[in-house]
Amino acid sequence: MTPIKTALCSFGMSGWVFHAPFINVHSGFTLHSVWERSKQLAKQKYPEVISYSSYEELLEDKEIELVVVNTPNYTHFEYAKKALLAGKHVIVEKPFTIKSEEANELIQLAQLSGKMLSVFQSRRYDSDFKTVKRIAKEGSLGNIVEGEIHYDRYNELLSPKLHKETPGPGTGILYDLGSHLVDQALQLFGLPDAVFADLSIIRPISKVEDYMEVLLFYPNLRVRLKGSYLVRELLPSYILHGSKGSFIKSRADIQEARLQASVSPDDPDWGLEPESEKGLLHTEKDGKVIREYVSTERGNYLAYYDGIYEAIRNKKQPPVTAEDGLNVIRIIEAAYKSNNEKKVITL
Repeated sequence: MTPIKTALCSFGMSGWVFHAPFINVHSGFTLHSVWERSKQLAKQKYPEVISYSSYEELLEDKEIELVVVNTPNYTHFEYAKKALLAGKHVIVEKPFTIKSEEANELIQLAQLSGKMLSVFQSRRYDSDFKTVKRIAKEGSLGNIVEGEIHYDRYNELLSPKLHKETPGPGTGILYDLGSHLVDQALQLFGLPDAVFADLSIIRPISKVEDYMEVLLFYPNLRVRLKGSYLVRELLPSYILHGSKGSFIKSRADIQEARLQASVSPDDPDWGLEPESEKGLLHTEKDGKVIREYVSTERGNYLAYYDGIYEAIRNKKQPPVTAEDGLNVIRIIEAAYKSNNEKKVITL
């Protein structure tokens, strides 16, 4: 196994929480370098890491095979394009790009250069979503006719990350938390026929949208995606109703909290939810109505990097394709168009 020498474009929360720990423990990768404009924080935690003060200098390093673009949303297209042109494989943090035209250009460039291009949709690997996906696929609910996915928070204050709170391309709850919900909906149900959205600002101090409701229309199914920054009492994050029964589940994945507490992903209890967070299944089996709490899948972000290794070394499909990322942006664009025009938008 020849490790893939990997570079991060930043070492903020995304770098030190969601990428570096997994690259560090995975035998198929080496955390080679980080682009750090001033502070050399990565070197304090990973002494062998090279710290580059410019992106151009990082891209000139021929030892680097993979670049992780984990910078503010509006930079994704530019930095990913530069990395592909430099002959690197690329992972782009969600959301993939701001516009679908940008996503299409990156896809074409990756195809021409023969390089892997993937989007980091970490929430596919959450324990809660993996459990919901299992229940949806196994058929215990019958034909699913209604779904609802929430990503709510309670925070009256603005984020200290100014790029998230300053109006501009790629800001607001739909691009931020919403891109997770859209990706999860597409994983469960595929592309919808049409989209309707209501986006607004509900906190007096906010300058970007902090409330969203997006309705996805399918032939025999409706899916609601909801997010708000003023929800103190959380509702179930996943609600599925089908012809035979219902399933509800909290958003209880512990991986992010463990990472922020500097717990290593190779911990033996990694990704195990508390027993108290089991999902509730109320359905019918073999003619008998049952109401029971079901076992939860184990969360594992490391599986994403397993798939990236296979994609680069063994030419397999990336765990999240660039086309997946493009489809999320298509839904987001349709949602903004719907909100602006106050009508349902057909895809």
